[in-house]
Amino acid sequence: MLSPHGRLLSLRHPQVMGILNLTPDSFFDGSRVASEKDLLTRAEAMLKAGAAVLDLGAYSTRPGAADIPEAEETQGLLPAVEALRREFPNAFLSADTFRAGVAAAAVAAGADLVNDVGGGTLDPQMVATIGRLRVPYVLMHLRGTPQTMSKLTHYEDDLVLTLLRYFRDGVDALRRAGAVDVVLDPGFGFAKTAAQSHELLRRLPELHALGLPILAGLSRKRMVYGPLGLGPEAALNGTTALHVVALQGGARLLRAHDVAEAVQTIELFAHTFPMAE
Repeated sequence: MLSPHGRLLSLRHPQVMGILNLTPDSFFDGSRVASEKDLLTRAEAMLKAGAAVLDLGAYSTRPGAADIPEAEETQGLLPAVEALRREFPNAFLSADTFRAGVAAAAVAAGADLVNDVGGGTLDPQMVATIGRLRVPYVLMHLRGTPQTMSKLTHYEDDLVLTLLRYFRDGVDALRRAGAVDVVLDPGFGFAKTAAQSHELLRRLPELHALGLPILAGLSRKRMVYGPLGLGPEAALNGTTALHVVALQGGARLLRAHDVAEAVQTIELFAHTFPMAE
């Protein structure tokens, strides 16, 4: 993938996207960034641990999270993008936003990728903006909004078939708008029960029908800790277990709170299942 700023991200082999939450109410408090110093310290640790991408978000998308104005999201995100770009000029930065205006401002500030939980459905200007900027884009599956998604888990048709249609239509719209690099995200836990998320993970190979790389966002989610009777803070081991399943299913990006552990998982997986060059 080629950033509009000239930075490259290869997904020939699996990579890790480190999570940096700029909101005070992230579902996992261990990922919350308290200050610029904290941001830079965490980012440096993630990069040293092997993160290929740093994903910055200033809008909480946990189930039931409160909506915030676009100006507030922008004010939370842009200083972080600017600080990381100054401190780590070669780092590949992702702006986690579903708003086209925020995405455009973040790219202008130095972001290399837009990670959209709405897959273009929450802002009618997003697809055209991605095409105009020619910025790599993560197209995630979502129904409703972060505020309503937990009530929209009933699917009339086969779950994977529903996602394939959604991705097909989304990618077609992006291509028509001029977008180049697209990554697919099944949206584990977004408008999906834990059982549905596990079904998606099990059937991940079927999503390769569109020939695009897949991002797996599993880290410390309810689908991990719920079946174990734990909380997010105790879900690292379970996350690692499901990361292995995602890699077996062909995921090329693991979005993770715990970068070192995710990188180690990829390295050991590669030793067991070496990929042909």
